[in-house]
Amino acid sequence: MPASRILKVCFSFMPQAPRRAAVSVILMMSRGGLTRLSGALGVCALVALSRAALAEPRAVVELFTSQGCSSCPAADEILGDLSKDPSIVALSMPIDYWDYLGWKDTLADNRFTARQKAYSQMRGDRDVYTPQVIVNGSAHVIGSDRGAIERAVRDTQQSQDVMSVPVSMSVSGRQLNVSVASANGKHLSGRGEIWVCAVSRAVPIAIGRGENSGREVTYHNVVRNWLKVGDWTGKAGTWAVPIENIAHNGVDAAVVYVQDGNRERPGRMLGAAYTLLH
Repeated sequence: MPASRILKVCFSFMPQAPRRAAVSVILMMSRGGLTRLSGALGVCALVALSRAALAEPRAVVELFTSQGCSSCPAADEILGDLSKDPSIVALSMPIDYWDYLGWKDTLADNRFTARQKAYSQMRGDRDVYTPQVIVNGSAHVIGSDRGAIERAVRDTQQSQDVMSVPVSMSVSGRQLNVSVASANGKHLSGRGEIWVCAVSRAVPIAIGRGENSGREVTYHNVVRNWLKVGDWTGKAGTWAVPIENIAHNGVDAAVVYVQDGNRERPGRMLGAAYTLLH
């Protein structure tokens, strides 16, 4: 296939901003007005990278885990893998109800325990355990079952409302800027909450006692701070969060999500975004 044809195909899939950058690369690679095939293939590689970087999240995956749970390290590793997928917003939410087993979880927050129980109450069951994964605010599966997580991601996407609201987030100086689009005619309740999670991307912990005694486990995308920034009523809006309000305890990234319902009665995930803070 001619280089010009390859470039045409690649550009048809490329967003406008990366497209302009790729044009600059092409000009630098040109020889006598002709771009070499290898250069064209290189641009296609850039296209693939740009598409991955700009992928719209299709799922929010919350892992309820514990340093005192011997079944959890396998789930923690899976979440680490999921955190590398730009279409997945992966969050670790360590709970505290296993602290009595001999090791007090150093990352646990009783608000995460309350959140896990709130999900259970919304489902009308008593399924509160570790490791447990909640996908898009609705499906729950065993956190160490990679296949079940992948199926839950696919299944929850069948709802036209799940992850249907565009959300964006950017850093400007010492401020985190959040933008949420309107419902835009979608069949949504128009009632939800906007939350920001301050995240530590990788936290290695040496566990001294309990079921995981002697192990070092790395926890990924650990939520270290969690605050509500506003209510979503179905209309587009913007919110600003001072970074100093969330940046502590090794925080180096942030997640924003819009969820149907409220903290006591959490529902479907309507949209989310992820950004690095430094």
